[in-house]
Amino acid sequence: MPLEIEHRGSRARPAGHSRDGVTIGLLNNMPDAALEATELQFGALLSAAAGARTVRLRFSSLPELSRTGAARARIDCDYWPLDELLSQRPDALIVTGTEPRTPALEEEPYWQRLVRLIEWAETHTASSIWSCLAAHALAQALCGVRRRRLPQKRFGVFGHRIAADTPLLAGVRAPLLTPHSRWNELPVADLESAGFAVLSASKETGADLFVRSGRSLLVCFQGHPEYDALTLLKEYRRDVGRFLRGEQPAWPNLPQGYFDGEALRLIAAFRERADCARDPQLLAEFPMGPLAAGLEARWQPGAAAIYRNWLQHVATAKERTRKTASVGV
Repeated sequence: MPLEIEHRGSRARPAGHSRDGVTIGLLNNMPDAALEATELQFGALLSAAAGARTVRLRFSSLPELSRTGAARARIDCDYWPLDELLSQRPDALIVTGTEPRTPALEEEPYWQRLVRLIEWAETHTASSIWSCLAAHALAQALCGVRRRRLPQKRFGVFGHRIAADTPLLAGVRAPLLTPHSRWNELPVADLESAGFAVLSASKETGADLFVRSGRSLLVCFQGHPEYDALTLLKEYRRDVGRFLRGEQPAWPNLPQGYFDGEALRLIAAFRERADCARDPQLLAEFPMGPLAAGLEARWQPGAAAIYRNWLQHVATAKERTRKTASVGV
């Protein structure tokens, strides 16, 4: 069945309603420029994973994040205020990361709100997914595992070994491909010492997918399985633009395992021109079209399988709760 997007103002059912399917609250905390793209990416992934299951999706965002222009208008019109979303008791949450503004997560203006959200998700949802910076925040808030800065950006599409006999990875084969784009990481040894189970990992990326089981299943991704085929290209072009404007000193690293030989040739030729004349106007000639033509989202089948298994977990836990409540009555 198609994914149902329930915008702000949609008629909400009472908390604890018994409709078929699952209701997911998606906290889209990405910067303004990526807000709509993130909606589309997660929507497409959930649609691919849902199959015949009804999935209702409600967008929200951390209120402490600064928004302007079209993004502010979009949130005011279509997004659920966070307190209202939580009062309706969604079955599960997905929480994205955002661009950090301070060296330490606890110094971010939204930190206390995010800590309370983590605690709420533990006790009020069947499961929740935490992406990138949100996963780092969860590990720090719950277990004191602090992320560490990488010497260079971890950027590209990487293959990962996977844990066997894990329901979340049923039907998934190694190597599990996942895009990564981050400057920080959570060490595998620290995660395992804190009680997390690392389900996919590699030498290049460290922990990719890791979980913590309890009353609610907390699912964490350091990578971005929701990305579409062009997301890493757009991020690379953005970083090239920052170099051309003098906002970063060095030419950005290429995303690993992403471009083919012809694309690398085009990029090398463009870089040669940029090295000769570091001019922001040159970005208009970045070979976006030719580079995009050769790209495909090779990681999407694995991502859809993981999300399909996750939706099954949420639906099963919801049905178990319903039956327990019925017996209690």
